[in-house]
Amino acid sequence: MSDIPDLGPVPQRVTVDAEQVRRLIADQFPHLADLPVEPVANGGWDNWTFHLGPDMLVRLPSAAEYALAVDKEHLWLPALAPRLPLPIPTPVAKGRPDASHPFPWSIYRWLDGEPASLDRIADPVQFAIDLAEFLAALQGVDAADGPQPGVHNWFRGATLRTYDKEVERALTELGDRVDADLVRATWARALDARWDGVDRWFHGDVAQGNLLLADGRLAAVIDFGTCGVGDPACDLAIAWTLLTADGRQAFRTRLSVDDATWTRGRGWALWKTLATCSYTVDDPEDAAEFANAQGILAAILSEHQASAVTKPRPYR
Repeated sequence: MSDIPDLGPVPQRVTVDAEQVRRLIADQFPHLADLPVEPVANGGWDNWTFHLGPDMLVRLPSAAEYALAVDKEHLWLPALAPRLPLPIPTPVAKGRPDASHPFPWSIYRWLDGEPASLDRIADPVQFAIDLAEFLAALQGVDAADGPQPGVHNWFRGATLRTYDKEVERALTELGDRVDADLVRATWARALDARWDGVDRWFHGDVAQGNLLLADGRLAAVIDFGTCGVGDPACDLAIAWTLLTADGRQAFRTRLSVDDATWTRGRGWALWKTLATCSYTVDDPEDAAEFANAQGILAAILSEHQASAVTKPRPYR
């Protein structure tokens, strides 16, 4: 019997609109019923998100699988927050399922900031160091009794082999637009890179939309739905998907990442980038996103080739 986790079927998402949220608030939190409710622009996929007044946020899971993160967040985010150097979401209240929305849901404090992007980051190297400091602090939190990888976070923190079929599916869809042999060699090396087995906390989705900037500097980290304890290599994907080459080096040095962990992180970045390439490849409206993903993929593959002919460096 295989010990590789099964991602299961594609989640069946439900829709939520502002009027529905207003009814939920009025029914379960009547003291907040007078506050305006407005959708959040680009509010994410796993949750439908809405502004609640000037300083709160409502998050409603879009599928049963995503709802598994609700209790986890309410339990662990208040414990993690005081141990981290940047603000993270803190729950205000937990809503009950009802006939109009079949899953538990949450109210959070709103965190100000704009999503990170290269053109908004004031100092790419300092940004990389600040992010590394945050992740180092997160990894330093006691992992005892923390949430192990599972469907609640799509097995972040577990083996990359969980995503083997998705990589192959992306290669089939992309055809001759990518060097499939080089991709498979890079992926195989990541799969073979050993983890030391020591559980550490990870965020699970360190991505541009979950890193908030204020005046060009990292100001907050949001959306901990995929957090857990296990192999933290999944949090390294951002080194390729957002950081500059100099920032990537500073990020690795501050986190003291050994070669095996870095190689697994590169595998996580490869999977994410292939996924982006595959869903943007044929839509002219996504041409810019596809071109950006191609550039990221080229950097990942180039680094793999360079590291394959150089002696591994210990990081301390």
